[in-house]
Amino acid sequence: MKRNFKFDWMELVMGILLVLLGIFTFIRPGGMLTGIVVIYGMIAVVTGIVDIVTYVRVEKYTGFGPTISLISGILSVMCGIMLLIYPNAGKWIISLLFPVWFIAHCISRLSHMNPNGMRGGKVFYYFMLIMNVIGVVLGFLMVFRPFLTFMTMRAIGYVVAVYLVLMGIDSIMEAFGRRDSKWN
Repeated sequence: MKRNFKFDWMELVMGILLVLLGIFTFIRPGGMLTGIVVIYGMIAVVTGIVDIVTYVRVEKYTGFGPTISLISGILSVMCGIMLLIYPNAGKWIISLLFPVWFIAHCISRLSHMNPNGMRGGKVFYYFMLIMNVIGVVLGFLMVFRPFLTFMTMRAIGYVVAVYLVLMGIDSIMEAFGRRDSKWN
C-alpha cells in the first residue's frame, strides 16, 4: 500500500525559528525585551501566516476550529508587524502582546488538535496537548501579572525560552506528521 507523505515546509521553518529563538532567549534572557523584539515580531508574523494557511487548508472540512486559526493568525501578524515597526515601543508593550500571542496561538493549535492527533499518533497528540495547555497557562500568567512579568523578565525569560524550544519541536513534529490526511 502506497503511503501519501506530504511535507509541510512552513511548519518546519516556523519550528526551526522557534527553536533558535528559544535558544537565543535562554542564552540572553535579559535581552529578551531589548535586542530581539524585532526577531519576536518576525516569529509572530511567520506563525500568523501559518495559522492563516491552516485556516485556508481546513476551513472546508470543519466548522469552528479553523475560524479560531484565522483570528489567531490575524492577531499574530498584527502583533508581529507592530513589533517590527515600533521596536522601542515593543519593550513596553511586549508584556501584553507576547502573552496574547501565546494564548491565541496555543488556542488555535488546540482547536485543530484532533486531526493532528490522528496523524502523528498518541505521543504527538499528548505532547501537543500538554505544550499548548502550558502555553495558555503561561500566557494568562503573563497577562494577569504584567508588571511582575516585566520586572522579572530574566526569570520568566528562561521559562519562555524553554517553552519556545518545545513549541518549535512541536512545529517540527507537525511538519513531519503530515501523512495520509485530507487536511493537507
